[in-house]
Amino acid sequence: MKELNIVLVEPEIPQNTGNIARTCAATGAKLHIVKPMGFEIDDKKLKRAGLDYWYLLDITYYENLEDFFERTKGGTYYYFSTKASQKYTDIQYPDQAYIVFGKETKGLPEKLLHDHLDTTVRIPMISDARSLNLSNSVAIAAYEILRQWDYPALLTHGKLREYPDESI
Repeated sequence: MKELNIVLVEPEIPQNTGNIARTCAATGAKLHIVKPMGFEIDDKKLKRAGLDYWYLLDITYYENLEDFFERTKGGTYYYFSTKASQKYTDIQYPDQAYIVFGKETKGLPEKLLHDHLDTTVRIPMISDARSLNLSNSVAIAAYEILRQWDYPALLTHGKLREYPDESI
C-alpha cells in the first residue's frame, strides 16, 4: 500500500494542526511534527479539531529539522511554499513521499527552499492573496497525491442512510 507523509515544521496554531491530524487520520497519511510547536499537544482546541479520530492517527515528533531529516534519511521531500514557481500539480509524487509545510507565519526556511528548488512547489492563487490556510493547503496537496495514486485503501463510494440498498 502507498504511504503518504505529511510534515508540519514548527506549527503555531492548534486548530490547524488538529484539522490536519483529522485529514491524516481519514486518509491514512502519517503525520510528522517538527518542534518547536506554538502550543501544547494536549491543547483543547487541537483535540476538538481532530474530534474522535486520534486513535487512527500515526504521528511522530522531531526535536528540529535536523532530527527530522536524520530519522527520515532517504525520503523524497516536496516543499510547499508561496515562494515557489512550480505548481504542485506538475509533480508525479512517488510512494512514501514527504510533503513538507512550514509554520503559519513564516513558512519554511528560505535556505531549505533555495537548496531544493526542483522539489519546491506552490498552490496557485491570486496575486493579492498572501497564502491559504495551512490545513486547507495540506488537504489540497494530500488529495492531489491520493488522486494520482487512485486513492489507495480509501473508500471511493458511499451509501444513502435512508436508502441503503441503492447506489448513487
